[in-house]
Amino acid sequence: MNDKVPFWKKFKVPDPMVLIFSVLVMSAIVTHILPSGTFEREEVNGQTRVVPGSYHHIDGDPAGFFDIFLAVPKGLMEASQYLFIVFIAGGLFNVLSSTGALENLVGTIVRKVGLKNRGVIIWITTFVFGFFGVAVGFENNIALVPIAMLVARAIGGSNLVGAGMAVGGIGVGFALSPINPYTVGVSQQIADLPLFSGWQVRGVLVTIALCIVAWYSVRAIETHPASEDEDDENSLSKPIEEYSLESKDWKVLTIFVGGLAYMLYGVFAHAWYINEIAATFLAIAIFVGIACRIPGDRFVQIMMEGASSVTAGALIIGLAASIQIVLEEGMIIDTVIQGLAGVLSSLPVTVAAIMTTVVQGILNFFIPSGSGQAMVTMPILIPLGDLIGISRQTMVMAFQVGDGLTNLIVPTSGGTLAMLAMGRVSYSSWLRFSLPLMLGIYALSWAFIVAAVLLGWQ
Repeated sequence: MNDKVPFWKKFKVPDPMVLIFSVLVMSAIVTHILPSGTFEREEVNGQTRVVPGSYHHIDGDPAGFFDIFLAVPKGLMEASQYLFIVFIAGGLFNVLSSTGALENLVGTIVRKVGLKNRGVIIWITTFVFGFFGVAVGFENNIALVPIAMLVARAIGGSNLVGAGMAVGGIGVGFALSPINPYTVGVSQQIADLPLFSGWQVRGVLVTIALCIVAWYSVRAIETHPASEDEDDENSLSKPIEEYSLESKDWKVLTIFVGGLAYMLYGVFAHAWYINEIAATFLAIAIFVGIACRIPGDRFVQIMMEGASSVTAGALIIGLAASIQIVLEEGMIIDTVIQGLAGVLSSLPVTVAAIMTTVVQGILNFFIPSGSGQAMVTMPILIPLGDLIGISRQTMVMAFQVGDGLTNLIVPTSGGTLAMLAMGRVSYSSWLRFSLPLMLGIYALSWAFIVAAVLLGWQ
């Protein structure tokens, strides 16, 4: 019956471009409503922090009509590193797809595990991606997302099922990671807590949350089966029984895994980020082309085809970045922070702890960088928590939950949009698919936070 369909499935989300441009226009309007203001900032151990209590109004520069359109090319420039990594990763996976190695790997694994055990395959895949989110990071894993799409199609699921395993696994793993250097590490440093202290509680939280992601993805394969309307590039080309790995496949996979290992070494040993990761992806593609003796002209053609296939997703990233441009130039971000902090101070302790996650989620729309958001908000919220009776460890968890989980749904999260582009999943489809999942994980996280407040977790 139609009246039994959940409301989120009845709701039709506009095209991502329309949705994000509408948010851009509303953001420009808000710059005319909220007063401009700023906090004073200071250097502490080489890092810029907000000085609590230093907020003051300043003469603003609200966005004009033409500024809305000017913000778009500015946003494309601001998000250029995300655009380039999406283009290069798209080319890389087109090269890998042309060799057949990844398809043969996925097909062989599914053949050995068995299609009747596809629930097991989903659980394993989700936790593998979740581990990468916990231990490796967020944007570092962009190029791995299409592997989950192959797995999903091999077991009869749609690209959304693959996104649930990959984007959901990586996103939740990163959001709730007990060893996240960008959120937990920076926040605990500001709060004068031992680095990664409380990892045991956070470890339990992220494990249960990944179980929810895996369970949700298993259920989703029934409601989101593979469709002929989806991109055939994510489909297997032959029956599962015919898959096996040959010497050429092992050669390609060795180069791919070796390149990823080298990338991880650079990330941990030399603090590599988007540009270095993109360069590694390009090197992997070239070495695979050489190993498979792909002619130069043909290699370039394959790379260009792969890059062009993710153009729409890449442009959405740039359009989303224009929102932050308008808010920053309107000088209202600190005003929003000041107002939300004031709301928290008037609430009961447990409610304030939960509302901290909501506040951080709202601020994540304005400041999508986890470490940047920590540097701006935690110098305000840590003293506030001391005054109202929320321990510093609990306040750090509330920040982590609010900042991290909203990365999966806010349109200003470049990493999430890049992953969706790699998986050929539209933002609107992902939003409709992931909202119930996010609500469940938020409920779990709030239960942990309330328990932390009541038990006085230190």
